[in-house]
Amino acid sequence: MTFYKSGQDRLPEAIVRMGRKAREEKNEVSRREFLALASAFGATTAGAYGMLGMARPALADTPRMGGTLRVGQPVLAGKDPRTWDNINMRANIARGFLEYLVRYTHDYTFEPWLLEGWEASEDATSYILHVRPGVTWQNGEPLTAEHVAANIASWCDGTVEGNSMASRLSNLVDPDTNQAADGAIVVTGDLTVQLNLRAADISIIPSISDYPAAIVHPDNIGADPFRNPMGTGPYQLETYEPGTRATLVRAEGHQWWNAGNGAWLDRIEYHDYGTQQDSILSAFESDEIDVNYETIGDFIPLLSGTGLVQNEAVTASTIVIRSNRNTEVDGMRPYADVRVRRALALAVDNQTILDLGIAGYGQPAENHHVGPMHPEYAALPPISRDVDAARALMEEAGMMDYVHELVSLEDGFRRDTGDATAAQLRDAGFQVERTVVPGATFWNSWADYPFSVSAWGHRPLGVQIYALAYKSGVPWNETGFANEEFDAGLAEALATVDAEARSQIMARLEQIMQDEGVIIQPYWRSLYNHTRPHVRGAEMHQAYELHPDRVWLDA
Repeated sequence: MTFYKSGQDRLPEAIVRMGRKAREEKNEVSRREFLALASAFGATTAGAYGMLGMARPALADTPRMGGTLRVGQPVLAGKDPRTWDNINMRANIARGFLEYLVRYTHDYTFEPWLLEGWEASEDATSYILHVRPGVTWQNGEPLTAEHVAANIASWCDGTVEGNSMASRLSNLVDPDTNQAADGAIVVTGDLTVQLNLRAADISIIPSISDYPAAIVHPDNIGADPFRNPMGTGPYQLETYEPGTRATLVRAEGHQWWNAGNGAWLDRIEYHDYGTQQDSILSAFESDEIDVNYETIGDFIPLLSGTGLVQNEAVTASTIVIRSNRNTEVDGMRPYADVRVRRALALAVDNQTILDLGIAGYGQPAENHHVGPMHPEYAALPPISRDVDAARALMEEAGMMDYVHELVSLEDGFRRDTGDATAAQLRDAGFQVERTVVPGATFWNSWADYPFSVSAWGHRPLGVQIYALAYKSGVPWNETGFANEEFDAGLAEALATVDAEARSQIMARLEQIMQDEGVIIQPYWRSLYNHTRPHVRGAEMHQAYELHPDRVWLDA
């Protein structure tokens, strides 16, 4: 079996062809696709850029030590990292002391972090993980392959409610036990772990870089890390008050493995101003924060006009208006009928929702949650609003008099997107009530609403999204969608390294998503945040990641 080792810039021929095509096209989207997949198979960031005929962007200045960074973002109640949701809000704070095996960089590449490197078999059925030597926990204990294997085994535990890692690593899981399959995770040395998959899966490296995959001490598996904050990172948690603030300080006395290459700050403060953008604007104007989690819609030019630095990331972040076909309302399941779901989608014009929901800061989407930024994207015939067809389907289903309650979070783009969608549905003759709820209420039951507006973060591969959100029975499947043909096609796509061949499979899956009316997906989002001019390294990350060790303050 041929293995491709990280750091050697030797890649499967299918990915090499993808790089040649991206270089010839000189297309930014194609370049990002190649960078993600090439680095997942082991290419260094510099090597991947070199294959595109480009140099990796370099830091403009030399970092300096010291100072306090003040971040404006929600501080949510803690829980088991395997069950983290809400994109990176918890993880961004925990990253000061909890680290990851692999880091997803601002360059759209994957780099070894707590791993020194990895090897991937050409058929993506086996991975060898090399744990970085010299890493210690903050209690002085060395990080070992046994510790890493214990974490991976815990990720595979499908009996833990809300554990989305089990769906990410489903090819390591025994479907009969919902636990790691026998022989799937093998410790082969003090610093080596081998993963043996039931079926090929190209998404393993991207999946273990995602935010619920924080590496915790084996004694703390299943616990809220904010209650016992001990990890391998350079900072320690000083305070954690959900809804108010959290504070990290440099962990004095801890010999961090990457010392001299990061952790420049003395202190990091996270201040919770809720989800309203006007509160963030006020916090900047009052000199209470230096960087925010995200800037949305009309507040983008508003904050830029105050002298702050605007940072943009082109992403696969999106929003979906989704029904849950399994949820009962007054003894019935209104969205179990495909005619109702398709009628709702046909009644909405995606470009209009893009314009009204986020002031046009993005691009229209196609109601199947895979986009041009994904290497396996397949272009389907354009979709368009058709009110007559929508009404005909709803009348045929006998649901014209039904009142659809559309629920959304109270923050700007979710609320505005929900309002615009409701207006279009009403214009089509459907009855819609709007319910806007605060964050704590929404996030406690986000997957269970019958009809709601839901935001999804960036994933570098389309197959990752489908495995997380639309595979039958997975924890983050908020639509209740279950389709054997779709599941079988997804398994085939996960096993296909060649992006063009995978795209042919994905065309079928995208069409199923549209035909089943699974979601209304009006747009893809460009993400923005703002920083004060003296802040370095806190630019908007395509997956909302803030890496505390890479941020520093200019004099």
